[in-house]
Amino acid sequence: MSDALKHECGIALVRLLKPLEYYKEKYGTAFYGIQKMYLMMEKQHNRGQDGAGFASIKLDVEPGERYISRVRSNHSQPIQDVFKQINERISEELKANPELNDNIKELKANIPYIGELFLGHVRYGTFGKNSIESVHPFLRQSNWMHRNLILAGNFNMTNVKELFQNLVELGQHPKEMADTVTVMEKIGHFLDKEVMQLYQDCKAEGYSKREASPVIAERLDLAKILTRSAKNLDGGYAMAGLLGHGDAFVFRDPAGIRPAYFYQDDEVVVVASERPVIQTVFNVPFESVKEIEPGNALIIKKSGKVTMNQILEPTVKKACSFERIYFSRGSDAEIYQERKNLGKLILPAVLKAIDSDTDNTVFSYIPNTAETSFYGLVEAAQDFLNQRKNNYILENRNTLTAETLQELLAVKIRTEKVAIKDAKLRTFITEDSSRDDLVAHVYDVTYGVIKPEDNLVIIDDSIVRGTTLKMSIIKMMDRLKPKRIVIVSSAPQIRYPDCYGIDMAKLEGLVAFRAALDLLKERNLYHIVDEVYAKCKAQENYADTDVVNYVTAIYDQFTPEEVSDRIAEMLSSPEINAEVKIIFQKVEDLHIACPKNLGDWYFTGEYPTPGGNRVVNRAFINFYEGKNARAY
Repeated sequence: MSDALKHECGIALVRLLKPLEYYKEKYGTAFYGIQKMYLMMEKQHNRGQDGAGFASIKLDVEPGERYISRVRSNHSQPIQDVFKQINERISEELKANPELNDNIKELKANIPYIGELFLGHVRYGTFGKNSIESVHPFLRQSNWMHRNLILAGNFNMTNVKELFQNLVELGQHPKEMADTVTVMEKIGHFLDKEVMQLYQDCKAEGYSKREASPVIAERLDLAKILTRSAKNLDGGYAMAGLLGHGDAFVFRDPAGIRPAYFYQDDEVVVVASERPVIQTVFNVPFESVKEIEPGNALIIKKSGKVTMNQILEPTVKKACSFERIYFSRGSDAEIYQERKNLGKLILPAVLKAIDSDTDNTVFSYIPNTAETSFYGLVEAAQDFLNQRKNNYILENRNTLTAETLQELLAVKIRTEKVAIKDAKLRTFITEDSSRDDLVAHVYDVTYGVIKPEDNLVIIDDSIVRGTTLKMSIIKMMDRLKPKRIVIVSSAPQIRYPDCYGIDMAKLEGLVAFRAALDLLKERNLYHIVDEVYAKCKAQENYADTDVVNYVTAIYDQFTPEEVSDRIAEMLSSPEINAEVKIIFQKVEDLHIACPKNLGDWYFTGEYPTPGGNRVVNRAFINFYEGKNARAY
């Protein structure tokens, strides 16, 4: 994605099922769990770079011994900083007490972070907050071991104000109106109630207070707590939690918007936001890594028992398609093939844009994450060329000479690496969009590979705001003096805001929305904007379930091609000499390429939760009223 876009967080959970002595003997280290967590978090670095956090729990410790450790960082390299702090602390303790290395029991009792249960998080701050207080995991503390709650997640809630008010009505005084805080406090509320009820039961059965503690741990029903806590949640989420005594859970939203995968054997239970992370770190095959189903929670009891429990009734599965197009690691077997298919399926539109002249066309990609779609596009183009050769041979088989045949077979699809990102420059200019000349040089180009009669086809993952295209890519490509520049988006037009974890909260930031407004003005249809505003305002006090997305009317007057053509005009400056065309994937073809991830609300306006419709209407009201505010 050439536009800078914050998105997605990543979670990692490891539960060791054997005593620490087992890992020391088999793998040569009692720090096996910490090492695996480091690898899992680094393998998900693509999901979050604003912050990272790590928490661990020791099982069966004596009273007075520390059993929860947590470290967080908003350093420029947060994962490395987290584990640097961990390693430094462990090294200090071992240097002062070298005899601990030979005694696992004493090692566990005296060295922080060593334990049996670990939770990690890598973060993107969708609200722009990057203070250390905003970094997961969050911790809710108590002297009752069972009531300690550690929470981390990949989510956004659309109804934070409602959740906050629910807590107030319960008598709480939340310290912040943020989705993570409100969710944690809601789970914490029902956790407290469950623990107190179990304590009363134990007391009635004759247990002493101390005797009641392990009984509470055994009887604690996490599925029941989550079911009560999740009743009013509206959003996309994969949230992971640890309880102080050793229970753990990972809970996924009913529409499966946010991803979560797990693996289990007799040594470990592992959860991550991406399948290949588990495959790589634990060297297990594709089929051994399972998906946590929508509306379900993977629950790991302190005893090591693992169950999958339905918490909420699953709805129609709308797993985020951006996961497949861009955000997830492309090393996943399914994702790799899906991205190739995205490139293959868009070839017909590309051929139309270049008048099927593949002989005078150079294919390339930008940025590197579009490389897999590029391979699919080129494979499809080569198939087209081969078919053309076959047809020519069949039509001219009686007159074809060896020389002509050799010339024909020598024709190939031309591919080049024409754009190279200057990472240091990109880092230097950061978000200062006023320095247009610097932005224009974010990419270097390869000279000498384009002829004046050539089309230059560049495939991108997706086009969101169009800023980098306008200020940098198209200008740099034009320096190569092609006849025509064709920008190909492997994703459809992004027309609506996201509200489930991707930082696309404002309509006016979307180039497709601006293009539609421009067309409405040109065709004297701008009254539709006023009508949509009036309908959105009329719904402000409706219940979420009654809200309709009226913003779709902004696009109803135009074909996708008309919007694409207007985007091309808007992103092409007067000084550009080449003809500029922009092509977007069809939504129907996106679904063909990514059949398991049908969440497409940012393309179609069909939100998978009621809160989504309220968010898009609020985003439109903010736009219309000139408010520079988020819609959720």
